[in-house]
Amino acid sequence: MMRIKICGITSREDALAAIEFGADALGFIFAESPRKVTPEIARAIIAELPPFVTKVGVFVNRPLDEIRETMAFCGLDLAQLHGEESPETCAALLPKVIKVFTPNSLPPLGELRQYPVAAYLFDREKGSKTPPEGLWPIAKRIGAYGRVILAGGLTPENVAEAIRIAQPYAVDVSSGIEERPGKKDLRKMKEFIETVRAAR
Repeated sequence: MMRIKICGITSREDALAAIEFGADALGFIFAESPRKVTPEIARAIIAELPPFVTKVGVFVNRPLDEIRETMAFCGLDLAQLHGEESPETCAALLPKVIKVFTPNSLPPLGELRQYPVAAYLFDREKGSKTPPEGLWPIAKRIGAYGRVILAGGLTPENVAEAIRIAQPYAVDVSSGIEERPGKKDLRKMKEFIETVRAAR
């Protein structure tokens, strides 16, 4: 079954709606972003969640001790690393780590296994407006080296085709289901999740 992560959660309302609609994981961003939350806010939201929901913290080039402290304080299950983190940092967090790559940061595929992770996440460059379709065949190739989470420009309208081409382990959406940065459009969220569940 395709897993679904809703990223950029900033409120209890959006978090509980995502779970009600069938999301498997929620992402909380601690890096600079319109969707940034404090550890205190994330902890309060996470305290309201039912069991069997995966909680993911998004970090960019933060010290290892800070990542571990934030994970413990908030009750996070996984760290998603969006910066230039090294294979050694990934190894120190294993098995609770996802490493993000973009087309510009992706190493030669044969070197991916130097990063010991639970999964790779493949995303567009930050702020990129390039069509997301170009990511999908590359994500499929990354899948030969480990689990792939596909992100970057996914919407209710294109996610079924993205899944068909990329065949990822999971999909990750944030801005594609928002009313505005940091506020989810619950109708779009529900439509996205239903579309993923129906996809093959």
